[in-house]
Amino acid sequence: MQKEQKSTGLIWFKNNLRISDNITIDLACKKHDQIIAIYIFDKNVFDETIFGFKKMGVHRAQFLIETVQQLKENLAQKNISLLTFVGVPEQILPKICNEYNITEIFAQKEWTSEEVNTYKKVEQKIQNDCKISYSYDQFLYHPEDINIEFKDIPSVFSNFRRKVEKYISVRKESTFEKRHEENLIETTTTIPDVKALGYPSLIQDRSTSFPFTGGENEALKRIDYYFFESKKISFYKETRNGLLGADYSSKLSPWLANGSISAKTIYWKLKEYELKHGGNESTYWLIFELIWRDYFKYISIKHGNELFKIGGILQKKYEWSSNELEIQNWIHGRTNEPFVNANMIELKETGFMSNRGRQNVASYFSKELLLDWRIGAAYFESMLVDFDVHSNYGNWLYLSGVGNDPRDRKFNIKVQAERYDSKQEYQNHWLKNTHF
Repeated sequence: MQKEQKSTGLIWFKNNLRISDNITIDLACKKHDQIIAIYIFDKNVFDETIFGFKKMGVHRAQFLIETVQQLKENLAQKNISLLTFVGVPEQILPKICNEYNITEIFAQKEWTSEEVNTYKKVEQKIQNDCKISYSYDQFLYHPEDINIEFKDIPSVFSNFRRKVEKYISVRKESTFEKRHEENLIETTTTIPDVKALGYPSLIQDRSTSFPFTGGENEALKRIDYYFFESKKISFYKETRNGLLGADYSSKLSPWLANGSISAKTIYWKLKEYELKHGGNESTYWLIFELIWRDYFKYISIKHGNELFKIGGILQKKYEWSSNELEIQNWIHGRTNEPFVNANMIELKETGFMSNRGRQNVASYFSKELLLDWRIGAAYFESMLVDFDVHSNYGNWLYLSGVGNDPRDRKFNIKVQAERYDSKQEYQNHWLKNTHF
């Protein structure tokens, strides 16, 4: 009797760089005998945008490299080999599929235009005997569970939050079994450093509020420290508007952004903490912000490319400027507002900025200088170690008056500086070596 040929599945990692709570791995392992994984450092991500900024700056690139290295090690412990390449997916994936007789590729479902175009290019190049299976795996509340048509997602966050909190449960984390050792394959592929990706060597400013390393293990360590060891999560709501130091907020956003930890894992760890130590407004507030993250993703699905157009999802017609001098002054911290300058210098030097800072500098850019908000959003995309396309553009729309803010607010920068940096410690910290 002829032996049945074994099937081989390929896990194509994107922004889901973890082994815990990863439905893509789980599905692949359930459906195929042989499993291989791949990560491609997509050259397109290291190009410049139409606004002249690299799509990914050096801080996020370094964090990504560290994350992929840890993913490779964690997968190896589960007897899954990770192949790594620098190039474009539509050229690399068809070759890998042919070389290893791949019958199915598993990938996280995306919906923003650049990601969708990449998927389409790959689908056109792979052979007919190989298919791609997509799964949503970046939400707290799964799209299949929310019971709201995407076109009917509420225009106001509070309405969305009340619906999902009342009627929807967060799914349990997915798991998969360790593969047999023979699942491993020999590979000579290597993970590039930042120089190989076209960046100068990174010297990290250790005065950053985010002095952390990429990777799933590091994310879990941070949760363990912030929740269970220090119990600082119980004071999160009181400290979250801080500006200096590593512990005024959870700092989980960079790991969430590249998917080295899932929103569900954070949620269930938080529930474990509340069970042991009690919940309060602060523990809830982290869940509240995870729901905001979900909301921006659903808004992105609902409105598609309107997210990236100058009129935003409201299609408002404002008069926007693109004055190069004012843009450069904002980028380099040379505006008339010291509080804005301090935040922008922190971002330039470290790739991170507090939530309070982001709101102020974005409001100043769009509401005071009346500059084209898309330029500011593109700069954030390049610089932020925790860049997430949906949250970044959703927040810029919101703060620029073309998004989901029903009040169309404008921040008074001087009042904000007085309230959150009354002793000017933050401003002095980042402006001390700056000369105008």
